[in-house]
Amino acid sequence: MKYIILLGDGMADRPLKELGGRTCLQAARTPNMDKIASEGITGQVRTIPHGFPPGSDVANLSIFGYNPVKYYSGRAPLEAASMGLKLGREDVAYRCNLVTLKFLNSKNEDAAVMDDYSAGHIPTKEAALLIKKINSKIGSSKFIFYPGISYRHLMVWKGGRDKVQCTPPHDIIGKKITNYLPRGNGNKVLRLLMEESRDILLAHPINKKRMNAGLKPANSIWLWGQGRKPAMPEFKDKYGLKGALISAVDLTKGLGISAGFEIIKVKGATGYLDTNYSGKARAALNALKKVDIVYLHVEAPDEAGHNGDIKAKIQAIEDFDSKVVGTVLKGLKKFKDYRILLLPDHATPVKIRTHTDEPVPFAIYDSRIKRKNKGAAFNESILKQKRVVTIDKGYKLMDYFIDISRLT
Repeated sequence: MKYIILLGDGMADRPLKELGGRTCLQAARTPNMDKIASEGITGQVRTIPHGFPPGSDVANLSIFGYNPVKYYSGRAPLEAASMGLKLGREDVAYRCNLVTLKFLNSKNEDAAVMDDYSAGHIPTKEAALLIKKINSKIGSSKFIFYPGISYRHLMVWKGGRDKVQCTPPHDIIGKKITNYLPRGNGNKVLRLLMEESRDILLAHPINKKRMNAGLKPANSIWLWGQGRKPAMPEFKDKYGLKGALISAVDLTKGLGISAGFEIIKVKGATGYLDTNYSGKARAALNALKKVDIVYLHVEAPDEAGHNGDIKAKIQAIEDFDSKVVGTVLKGLKKFKDYRILLLPDHATPVKIRTHTDEPVPFAIYDSRIKRKNKGAAFNESILKQKRVVTIDKGYKLMDYFIDISRLT
């Protein structure tokens, strides 16, 4: 038996007036996902436990089969694992976004608004130079900055503090940052680093060039998502399956590494709307020749949701359906027995431009057991159906997916 998880990050949404009361999933043309829903098992799952922040870190940890209550230690440590950084017991990793702040009157923080959590999705090469400059100016043996992909980077605080309240920048688009700066034990240090980064970034030739070209400058760092090194059992020890993961995002790659998965690199996988969808699907099919389970993650719908772009989110969903799900469905026919789990990790409603914690739909297709769910489609309407599988503890979904007896 071969297993594959097809995850469209943030695909789920809420009804929109612009779409006649439909969601982006409902408005998109998704014949391949609908096929899985119409011939498989449909259900709803709560990937975010009550009381947890509705982040991709918590949601994907649940989907992997790990109880966040027991294993969640923060987002940044997972990204550190993806980047090959080895954290000491006393080290704390922080996600370090390059962001665009809009200063309404001056550079006074009281007037600053979070304009863009990604600095206009700054290219990786430009971002790397900016982070290296930050590290040379305000980095030290205690605070080390590491370049990542696009706007996503890391800071490691040696012997640092993690009991600080930090806010994800994508949660405060268009809001004054004053009420969302770090709070708690260690907040002054973090605020100072963020403040000191601004003059350095604004003076950099890259940002001057971006502004002259009408692009958003990366004029500040934003620290959040902190945590210490997680302690997780390997997926193979838990389920007896050898796995591989395909993603352009350090978070999910780090989760895969922590779970003992092989990380498959795909040329042109950007973590954005221009990602190599088909290449990811082909890589997943190829990986299944030597592993038991593949986790295929696509970030594009989530990015469109954060951008508040309805059209782009529909396009990302349709590309995911045709280029990923469609390619996988055709390619899986070469395998005798296989099973597909299709789902988003969480909702990212375009109207609020951030994650929410409500249950999301899922569908499971088994090549040996074809059902006939007349008129079934893969979208949020599944959540309103009475006769569907309901999983309140998201980490149990993997047990359900793998356990053959529960599917017959």
